[in-house]
Amino acid sequence: MSPDHHDRVAPSCEDIAALARAAIEDLPGPFAKAARAVALRIEDFADEQMLAEMEIDDAFELTGLYDGIPLTEKSVSEQPLRPDAIWLFRRPILDEWAARGDVTLKALVAHVLVHELAHHFGWSDAQIARIDEWWT
Repeated sequence: MSPDHHDRVAPSCEDIAALARAAIEDLPGPFAKAARAVALRIEDFADEQMLAEMEIDDAFELTGLYDGIPLTEKSVSEQPLRPDAIWLFRRPILDEWAARGDVTLKALVAHVLVHELAHHFGWSDAQIARIDEWWT
């Protein structure tokens, strides 16, 4: 007897974090090491301030956000006000995953994470495409 779909529990913030950490470990060596230095934050949704700054009305439209100064713009003489962080938003990610139906949650979390890491590293589209096969 198969379980009723009502008995299923949606992946938690901790589940999304575990998938993101696994995606970081799958990055090429030098990038994985540098990506581990970026704080990883998982929330159900972006807060109102983030949405306003991004000029987004619907919280389901934002799956991830890089908050920091890209490595290509950092100065060793400046002290950061806060650590660089990547925010992943669980509910929009799950909504996209369910709507697509053609990708694993692991692959979608990795895709969102790589997109946000691209902002941190200052990657070009060609560099992103070498790491994320979805990027075209």
